[in-house]
Amino acid sequence: MEKRVTDLEKKIEGLQSQIDDLKNSAPDDQLSMVVLSGDLDRVLAAFIIAVGAAAMYERVVMFFTFWGITALRDKKKTVKKEDLMATMFGKMLPNGPSALKLSNMNMLGMGTRMMKSLMKKKNVLSLEDLMDIAADSGVEIVICEMSMDLMGFKPEEMIDYPNAIVGGVAKFLQEAGQSKVSLFI
Repeated sequence: MEKRVTDLEKKIEGLQSQIDDLKNSAPDDQLSMVVLSGDLDRVLAAFIIAVGAAAMYERVVMFFTFWGITALRDKKKTVKKEDLMATMFGKMLPNGPSALKLSNMNMLGMGTRMMKSLMKKKNVLSLEDLMDIAADSGVEIVICEMSMDLMGFKPEEMIDYPNAIVGGVAKFLQEAGQSKVSLFI
């Protein structure tokens, strides 16, 4: 009888150890999202998801890279570019959320204007409003340092967003590795 009790105690200790390991390796209550696209409809979707997720998860982290960074540029801020390529990227790419175009049916800007008009008529929040709500909800933004360097963008020309930092892919991978959910838009 004593051996059975000892065996049972060892099994309970083993189960407790397994439970502790599972607790330690469980993902955090957060959503991580890569925003690669600079298309209006995709950035809108990213912020709609982020705002909704902010009500569900403890943390929401958005990693903006390549074309997605254009949504974070502030059209009121100008920064002297260091070289011709940076100047060209600065002039050719959208400058902020109001300058983004639709991924489909843009039709020389007419589709984008139609979509914005329809959104207003149907009381759908604008991208700028969604970005404000995301900021108020504590959604964090990481702006890809490598993408900024490639395109010649500087942190000083980005929008004033309370929870934004410049970081690399390692920062995103750290966040995604801890997240319950990771998305790519």
